Amino acid sequence: MSTIRHEFYETDDALTLSIFDRGADPTQVNVKFGDRRLSYQRGETSLVLEPLKGQIDPSNSTYTVGKVKVEVRLAKAIPGRWGGLIGDSPDPLANTASSSDSTTRRVQPRKNWEGITTEILSGDKEKTTEEDPNVGGDSTLNSFFQKIYGDADEDTKRAMMKSYSESGGTTLSTNWDEVRKARVEVKPPQGSEWKKWN
Repeated sequence: MSTIRHEFYETDDALTLSIFDRGADPTQVNVKFGDRRLSYQRGETSLVLEPLKGQIDPSNSTYTVGKVKVEVRLAKAIPGRWGGLIGDSPDPLANTASSSDSTTRRVQPRKNWEGITTEILSGDKEKTTEEDPNVGGDSTLNSFFQKIYGDADEDTKRAMMKSYSESGGTTLSTNWDEVRKARVEVKPPQGSEWKKWN
């Protein structure tokens, strides 16, 4: 039997193992989970990891078969980082029954994210464009240009249309005396290059 390339990453709650077995048929893949053991087999290809660095919950551990790899998600029995995949670390669950009477486990209180979100949203008052001209992003900028165009005289409207269309949207001028003399030059933002598309 040949061993196969694999790698992993972990969070406090789970360890995700990628087994690189290209073209694996889901009907031929056999994955078995034990408390501190994982075995993968497909035909002559196999991978056995024992003992795992920590204990897993076999009932919540899963795997998916993809085109390039098989991804195995090992649910950790006790949250925390293992720092490795296999090893002879002492199993913290093996002696919990005898030590549970002598030591008390401290439970950290959970954050109330709903309360925090509500507090932030109720505390922040939306600024108006008079207080901060940058509020609103593109929609505010668009309405600003619409207001200028709507309140402008015919020469200003003509200058805005000519400068915007001839420059490919890189220039917007309200001065008709300047714009009517010649074609408006394309001025891309600094660091950009203008290319004409056919």
